[in-house]
Amino acid sequence: MPAMRVFALSYIALPILLALTASAPHAALADEPNPVEKQSPGDSSGTLSPKQQLDNLFTALKRQRDPDQASLIADQINAQLGDSGSATINLLMQWADKAIQDKRNAAAMDYLDQVISLKPDYVEGWNRRATLNFAIGDYRKSMEDINQVLRIEPRHFGALAGMAAILTESGNDAQALRVWDRFLEVYPANRSAQEEAAKLSEKIAGSRT
Repeated sequence: MPAMRVFALSYIALPILLALTASAPHAALADEPNPVEKQSPGDSSGTLSPKQQLDNLFTALKRQRDPDQASLIADQINAQLGDSGSATINLLMQWADKAIQDKRNAAAMDYLDQVISLKPDYVEGWNRRATLNFAIGDYRKSMEDINQVLRIEPRHFGALAGMAAILTESGNDAQALRVWDRFLEVYPANRSAQEEAAKLSEKIAGSRT
């Protein structure tokens, strides 16, 4: 599905939000190495459940220190989170993405509302609606949706990036820094998050002197 690129904010963390909160997986090239071994020695192919595969990916992401390899793992995580397992839900998500591209935000919101109503445990429905609410400037609703994302999947780095952005926009630098620290516990090799955390640390330290 195409990435969401409709943010109107000039917030400094906008590039990372565009990359992370859209949660649109990039198809891996055929010759790209798979940074995660999805089965243990002796296991037959496909024996791991989707949850076990996701847990393995998050473990690999936390251990990976090379930013490029970590980005490949993050793409795999986004792809797995983005697969609803339902043709109807996937189609609604595609319609929502198209509506967002065409700047038909009301239609996009309606599609996402339907996704959440039909499959409330589908994390990307909440995440995509959080991103849309962020884009139109409704931070309260965006934060409510982000909290739902993190209730379902506390390691969702895109949602954590969105939360940090909202807190920074609201002037809550200390809370935003704590969220970036949570992000980096999940995805330590992300350079943009490292930079945002460092900038906030310097800003907070400067305000105390």
